[in-house]
Amino acid sequence: MVHIGNSWDEVLADEFKKDYYLKLREFLKNEYRTRRIYPDMYDIFNSLKYTDYNSVKAVILGQDPYHGEGQAHGLCFSVRAGVEPPPSLKNIFKELNSDLGLPVPNNGELTDWAKQGVLLLNTVLTVREGAANSHKGKGWEILTDEIIRKLNARNVPTAFILWGGNAKAKLPLITNPVHAVFTAAHPSPLSAYNGFFGCRHFSGVNNFLSSNGITPINWQIHNI
Repeated sequence: MVHIGNSWDEVLADEFKKDYYLKLREFLKNEYRTRRIYPDMYDIFNSLKYTDYNSVKAVILGQDPYHGEGQAHGLCFSVRAGVEPPPSLKNIFKELNSDLGLPVPNNGELTDWAKQGVLLLNTVLTVREGAANSHKGKGWEILTDEIIRKLNARNVPTAFILWGGNAKAKLPLITNPVHAVFTAAHPSPLSAYNGFFGCRHFSGVNNFLSSNGITPINWQIHNI
């Protein structure tokens, strides 16, 4: 039914058989048939496809996908090269520049992060065009909470990056003392000046990984 193509298939096999997921699947079939839904149905699980369960070093938690045409492609905060980076992503790049001195890239594709072990996970994986949170409460949160629990259960030191209230609400799921949690305001223009700018999470995550003998993330996004 769902084929991710790596160890997530085994880790989540039981979830995909549960009633809530089967109901979600029927809901999505109808939504994709009758409305404009993002991302493309073949991109829904890209965060898991790019970042295998056993490869996760850090998790960045988003809310739901971008709801404009051509933006969402299954990785939170990311847009494909050639698509104008949305304001939150531009603010992420500003903080990256301030924290690590990395140049602001000319595109917003974060696939390189995902391939290095940064799980770019939204709490809800689909959305109707032009309608933020339109698929909230349909079952996705049950699955993504379970993904967080499965990662929490590993005894591999992992950095959980929670920006904004929606992400911070997942704090109770992260109980294993080997992990580190980084919290700040959301990078949205509405809240970035309330504690996102200056949070220095990118260097903080790399310091945490290095201190545990794990190769740090190269956060630089290459220009196209």
